[in-house]
Amino acid sequence: MTGNTMGYRVLPRLEHVGVVVGDLEAAKAFFAEIGLEVEGEMTVEGGAVDRIVGLAGVRSDVAMLRTPDGHGKLELIRYRTPEGPAGDPRAPSNAPGLRHVLFEVADIEDVLERLRPHGGELVGELVRYEDSFKLCYVRGPEGIIVELAERIG
Repeated sequence: MTGNTMGYRVLPRLEHVGVVVGDLEAAKAFFAEIGLEVEGEMTVEGGAVDRIVGLAGVRSDVAMLRTPDGHGKLELIRYRTPEGPAGDPRAPSNAPGLRHVLFEVADIEDVLERLRPHGGELVGELVRYEDSFKLCYVRGPEGIIVELAERIG
């Protein structure tokens, strides 16, 4: 690792962001409409997994999705066991926690239209932000908020 001018160590890269879902198939379909591609799927369990996540008796299904450019990944995780607490699928965009993930798209109106059959709904409005982007928040399966950005100008 190399340092920057402020003396901090620089991470080589962000590998992925993990999102726990109840319906893995619905979440995969939603993110496929944005343009992510399934890179691989597996079931994980066992002592090492239990120790890593700090739970006992873990059995989970995992789907790793990647952006078409290969630089971004999203890990979707469905825990079969143990059962987790219910989340708030209507949590507002300012609630504490990882609240949204942004994807740049080529045609934001088209993506919004394709997400609607998968439960995608606007959180606020589609807005032209200065002369740089069209932006919006879309709530998808499990209440996941995705920010879509279309570069303009």
